[in-house]
Amino acid sequence: MSRRNKSQGFSLIELLIVVAIILIIASIAIPNLLRSKMAANEASAVSVLRNLHNSQAVYVLQYAGIGYASTLAQLGPGVPCDQNRACLTDDVIGCATQPCVKGGYGFYMTTVPGAALVTNFTVSGTPNTWDKTGTRNFCTTEDGVVRSQIGAVGPLAAGEVHGNCVDPAQYSALRN
Repeated sequence: MSRRNKSQGFSLIELLIVVAIILIIASIAIPNLLRSKMAANEASAVSVLRNLHNSQAVYVLQYAGIGYASTLAQLGPGVPCDQNRACLTDDVIGCATQPCVKGGYGFYMTTVPGAALVTNFTVSGTPNTWDKTGTRNFCTTEDGVVRSQIGAVGPLAAGEVHGNCVDPAQYSALRN
């Protein structure tokens, strides 16, 4: 009868060993998962910046004579599609109030204020939560080069200005 009672379940030690093994595996896997999520957010942010550059190229050709769009909302959807709402981005990126948040990043567009003809623009992306959704700030200008901020230690407080984005001491071009 004593043999029968022994084979009816697991001992407390056996259960504790299984739980310890699961915790060890989780402690290894969770940081890797978080790093993968941040890498995915950063790749998505770079993709959004490239798409915004392409949208600006279409905008400047489609609405000749006025230059680039001066806000993200101008590139966003509208009815009808016109120079004020060009339907070149989705409503998340073409939001009315900056930053426009997508994929763990906030996006800003800056131009020369009050210029009748908008001849340059800067689009920047910054993590919503530093070290959780990303660890790099990005920007691009009308040249189409996506750049990463050198020595970034936190998210941008506002959209980056053109001069800073093209300054090689502050931003370096991403390699494809």
